Formats: sequence, structure tokens, C-alpha cells
Amino acid sequence: MFEARHTMDAPTTTSAGNEGAGGGSWFTSAPTRPPGEPSAEPPVAPGGQQETSQGPRPAPAEPPGRIPPTQEPSRPQEAAQLPPTGQHAAPRPFVPPAEQSAPDAFDRRVPPQRSAQPPPGASPDALRIRGTMAEVGPMADKVTSYFYALLFVRHPELRSLFPAAMDTQRDRLLKALLTAAEHIDNTPVLVEYLQNLGRGHRKYGTHAGHYPAVGECLIGALSKYASAIWDPETEAAWVRAYTTMSQVMIDAAAADELRAPAWWHAEVVTHDLRTADVAVVTVRPNQPYPFLAGQYTSLETPWWPRVWRHYSFASAPRSDGLLTFHVKAVPAGWVSNALVHRARPGDVIRLGPAAGSMTVDHSRGNGLLCLGGGTGIAPIKALVEDIADRGSRRPVEVFYGARTDHDLYDIDTLLRLQQSHPWLSVRAVVDQQAHLQLPDAIRAYGPWSEYDAYVSGPPGMIRNGVRALRDIGIPAHRIRHDSVEELVVVGD
Repeated sequence: MFEARHTMDAPTTTSAGNEGAGGGSWFTSAPTRPPGEPSAEPPVAPGGQQETSQGPRPAPAEPPGRIPPTQEPSRPQEAAQLPPTGQHAAPRPFVPPAEQSAPDAFDRRVPPQRSAQPPPGASPDALRIRGTMAEVGPMADKVTSYFYALLFVRHPELRSLFPAAMDTQRDRLLKALLTAAEHIDNTPVLVEYLQNLGRGHRKYGTHAGHYPAVGECLIGALSKYASAIWDPETEAAWVRAYTTMSQVMIDAAAADELRAPAWWHAEVVTHDLRTADVAVVTVRPNQPYPFLAGQYTSLETPWWPRVWRHYSFASAPRSDGLLTFHVKAVPAGWVSNALVHRARPGDVIRLGPAAGSMTVDHSRGNGLLCLGGGTGIAPIKALVEDIADRGSRRPVEVFYGARTDHDLYDIDTLLRLQQSHPWLSVRAVVDQQAHLQLPDAIRAYGPWSEYDAYVSGPPGMIRNGVRALRDIGIPAHRIRHDSVEELVVVGD
């Protein structure tokens, strides 16, 4: 429920407990957004690979030491008793309103629009949970800080699961809570979301016994800062919701443990510096790594333990098992700068499980309209290879956006694919003013109303691209991009 996608490190042994569509601890990082209704302002996709300067401060040569222990906070109102460590009540099923239907499968890439009004037929528990979030919203930073203080003081053994520097963790808990609260009455959406989180958390060393500790501290923080509306009924609603949601994550992790490792070691085999700040990195996993073209993974380097970032696969699955990523170093990007400027063949990194739903539905014959900006071209290239590998002849139109000709670092690869496959068309869109005007370019061609659209790149391009695609007649359920809540650290 409360994950994001990068931050907890996994010890050498694993147990049930786990980026969702990406990965970080459910009590450290921001979550992948669950499916919902279309929005005019979709967040950036993992394929965009951009990390903004809002991330951590520039890294020193070696990881910093641990931060000083948090001082004991004043004791909040006692939280309701959650199941003891290792014991978890059977989840109570969510029962959505009768008139509420699951969104189309494609819609899960687009987050819902927020509304001050509760949805029709919302349950009493959902209303109390949303009321709590509205109450603590203006105090988000205080709530999050108090939560971590409680967690590290009451359960100091959990501190080692987090990165040494916590500056990138401060605001993600509340975002995760808001996500879960928004979808508390939408069973299909919420369960899929939580299962992804549970599976992804395995790589951090999260296990079933951690969930009650987090729930206790979460309710302690909420009860302190929502004291004006907090009452026994509200507390009971949170306990019921948290117990159910944590059980979904625990069960998903336990099932995943039977079929896949918590993480993979992967050795860097080639490191190709395409520009001063973009590298194409190819790695060899230590065991078979399952994924689909268009998906992404979370990645940890040896120089920044317990700091995970997401990168899209830049190729379809290969017979030699190698994996390729496009990485752009950005200011204050711990992982990106390490991969671009420090990694060399022979270095070993760690990979979390593959995630993401920006994949091709091969049961359909529609053409593909693909918009890739910057290193967001990586998953687009993977999709093209996937179509080619299956011998398909469905038309694929690729618009490759960049600010300068120099930034079209992978254009030669795409043009070679175009020469080999008559169904593929590649167009470079260069905007010297740095506006990434891909939307204007796609309007000049077409029509596209019968195409499935794929969008990957920086946040502004994603937003403008989705708007333009909908304006020219492509329905929202046929516009795919993997949404991530932690926008400022995707692709760090």
C-alpha cells in the first residue's frame, strides 16, 4: 500500500513480505499509481528515465554514513492493536459499489482525477479514511516525519532496511496513502496495485513481520495529526483497511517467492557512452530474467546501497539473456551518475522484478503510434523489436523527440530497423527551443484514430502527448504509458 519504488535494500535471505510496478519500500517510497479514470495530467512514465534536480543532493565519492538516531517523539494516542508479528487476520473482501465497474485494462496507465466529492456509494470506512487524508493533507511533512520517528524509535531494527540518507523519502508516504484512500472502494484496482507492491517489496527484505510495526506507527501518526476528527470508528476503519491491504501484499509476496528470486545480480558487460550524459548499459543477469518488451525494472548500484531507481528495458527479450538500459545522468542523480560515469564492465548491480503494463497486445491488429522523448525512446525501441520478433506486419509509427540533433543518440539503430522492416516508419522531431513539440508533429500526420498509442519520456512530453492523442481521436483506453507517482526520481 505504501510503496514507491526504490529504497529498501534486501538482506541475503528472503521471506514473504514485497515495486509493485517498480519498487521501493512500502513505507519509504512513492507508489506506482493504481488504475483509475483518465486524467488530463498523467504522470511521467518509467520509460522516460528522467530524474529531476529535485532529487537528493549531489552525492559524495562514497555513500554517507548513517544519519543520527531519531529522537524519541512524544507518544501519540495509542493505536488500535494490529495482529501480532507473524500473525495476520484473514483479509476482509472489499465490496465496491454495484454501479462501479473495473476500468478497461488499458486505463490503468492513467491516474484518476482527484475530486473533493466522495464517489457514489462510498462505504463508511472509505469516507472515514478519505476524511482523515483531507485532515492531514496540509500537514503532510509533519505527519511523515512523525511516522518515521515513531518507526525508528519503536522498531530500530528496521532502520537498516532504509538508505542512509532519507532526504528523498520525506513526502512519499502520504502520496501512497492518498493513492490507497482514493481507491479503497475499487476492489479490482486496489488489489492489483497492492499485489504489485507486495511482490516488489521482496527485494528490500520486507517480510510479514514488518507490516504490523508499520501499521502501528502509521495509525499513531494519523491519530496525532487528525485528532480533530479521530474517534474509535475512524481508528477501526483504518485498522480494518490496513489489515486487509497488508494481507494482500503478504499473500502476493508469498506466492511470488515460490516462482522467482527477490532480486537478480547482473554483471555489466558493455558500457557505451553515447553522449556526455547518456550511456547505453548492457548487463548479464546471473540467472534467467523474465520480462516483456515495454516493461521496466528497479536497479541498485554497489555505490549507493538501498537506493533503487527504475529503468525501462531498451530491447525485447534476447536469446543470449542480456538486458540493455538507456541511462541519462542528471544533476543530483545518485544512481544515474553512477551508471553513466562510474560503472564499467565487470561491475555487478542488482535488479528487482520486471513490472509495468506498457506492453503490446498481440491479439490485436491495430497499428502502433509510438512517441518517445529523450531516453524515453528505450521502451519504444523494445516494442518495435517485439513486433519484429513475432513476424508481425502491423504498421508502427515512431516519433522520436529530442532537443537537438545531438540528443538523437539512438536514431541510427531505429533507422536500421526501419530499413529492415517496411511496416516501420521513424520520424525525428527536433525542437531547438526545448519544447519537445511532439504533439504538433503527430497532428501533421495521421489519421491515428485506429492506432494504439504508446508514450514515454519526460513529464511535460507525457502530459502534452496524451492531451494531443485524445484531441485527435484516440480514446484514453488505447493510450498506454506506465504511471509512476514518484515523478522526481524516476530514472535517477
